[in-house]
Amino acid sequence: MNTAQAAGHGTLGGSFQGQSLTERVGYVAGVAAEHAPRHDREATFPVEALAALRETGLLGLTVPIDHGGLGATVSDLLDVCIELGRADMSVAMILGMHCQQVAALVGHAAPQLRDELLPRIAAGRLYLASVTTEAGKGGHLLTAESQAHTDNSHLVIDRFAPIVTGGAHADGFLITVRAPDASSPNQVSLVYADREQLTIEQSGDWQPMGMRASHSAALQLTGRVPAHQVVGEHGQFSRIAGEVFGPLAHLAWSAAWLGTAAGALARVVAMLRSPAGRRRFDLGSELLLGRLSAARQKIDTVHALLRHTEQALRCGTELSAPRIQLLLNALKITASEQCHAAVDDLIQAVGLRDGYLKDSATRLELALRDLRSAPLNYSNDRLHQADGRLALLDAEVRLA
Repeated sequence: MNTAQAAGHGTLGGSFQGQSLTERVGYVAGVAAEHAPRHDREATFPVEALAALRETGLLGLTVPIDHGGLGATVSDLLDVCIELGRADMSVAMILGMHCQQVAALVGHAAPQLRDELLPRIAAGRLYLASVTTEAGKGGHLLTAESQAHTDNSHLVIDRFAPIVTGGAHADGFLITVRAPDASSPNQVSLVYADREQLTIEQSGDWQPMGMRASHSAALQLTGRVPAHQVVGEHGQFSRIAGEVFGPLAHLAWSAAWLGTAAGALARVVAMLRSPAGRRRFDLGSELLLGRLSAARQKIDTVHALLRHTEQALRCGTELSAPRIQLLLNALKITASEQCHAAVDDLIQAVGLRDGYLKDSATRLELALRDLRSAPLNYSNDRLHQADGRLALLDAEVRLA
């Protein structure tokens, strides 16, 4: 993690001042792992892990150093999401999505808004939630039904979102709305709203199969925000989606899923290599060895694709190029399917007692439930439809 040397430049005090990024991530991962079983059981938000993210400065992971943050690269962010995914996939996804929001502010907010928000994020005082879902359109980013209205120097927001990860605990929100003067649903704006500027009502409960600690309950958000809190130009959110939201979502999500699968394999191997495991399992079994191999192959494949995709983006290739869009979508689809399949291989390898039961030390049952959400988190079916159209545009099949 190359940001270890930059860790001392943050504005935080306390015991983490000057500590390396690896040490900070290790602390958060330990907190997340300790409380993960209870939050999964009760479907509650990992407040202890969020407190640790604040305390260690990891909420400011991708905030530039000149605004008090750690100045991490995308590669650093992926490393962090992988490590947190080993401990608790919900925590890894929470941080990855928060950093996606931060990147939108860094790249597209006007100087006044950046100067207001980035130091607060770096100091651990501002956890950002994303409000992009709407009833009837799911997570589709490039349209909006709810329209913002102008009121003197303010924007009036009245927005319902069926899924807002961590919204009940967020300090601020980046909200997609139809631009005030929009004539079509495609003219979408991104607006920052502070919790204190909104009236927030939670609707219903959050009782999913997996990802229970993400607490992605529905919210109704209403309020007035200063007009300068629009991020980028009104009606031009598609640019932010193409440059920031889409690429970082696919990269960070895939890293979190990869960490979850790798952590599951690590726990299985540790169990098998222990004295008790050697007595209970035949480590020479062709069936066991074949399933371990299949799981490791899937994990290594996702890891290779993740690093290749990140490197392709780092080379500065135009993000709108079909081959880059196809690569990003392939990463998301492959990671979401293969990480889940790898954990399923592991359950088959170790059986009912060590793979399927909730109280198993391997935690495979939890990993499988969490990873089942991955193909649904911006639907793979929707991405395949987009990829079919993109493939037709790339007649020479130019590979990224």
